[in-house]
Amino acid sequence: MSDLKHHITEQMKAAMRARDKVRLGTIRLILSDLNRIEVDERIELDDARVLASLDKMAKQRRDSIAQYLAAERPELADKEQQELEVIKTFLPQPLSDSDIEHIIDDAINATGASSMQQMGQVMALVKPRVQGRADMGQVSTRVKARF
Repeated sequence: MSDLKHHITEQMKAAMRARDKVRLGTIRLILSDLNRIEVDERIELDDARVLASLDKMAKQRRDSIAQYLAAERPELADKEQQELEVIKTFLPQPLSDSDIEHIIDDAINATGASSMQQMGQVMALVKPRVQGRADMGQVSTRVKARF
């Protein structure tokens, strides 16, 4: 079991002891998704894959919050926000804008990319370094702006 998945399991036990229903429910959702991936793909998840799954879940919550607010359903947006806050506790600290720019610069220099056709090579180097620490859509937009 990956260290991160083990940590999430331990946090579930702590939430049970504390009788924190919101945190417990969200952690159960996380573990359910991780177990589903392991069963579907017949693999044991490593920390990188757990982070990718958590990042995806956080993005889904952010999108849902925006949709609920647009539909004037603040009670549903609040529920999603609570889940997002729990998910964020398992993600690493977000990168600053200057850190993201530095990582992009390093990737462009390493690949020697000079056109949009080489964006895939740049993103291949950038993604593992920013996964779970920055919104990949925004990172992709920043890389596109360089070409």
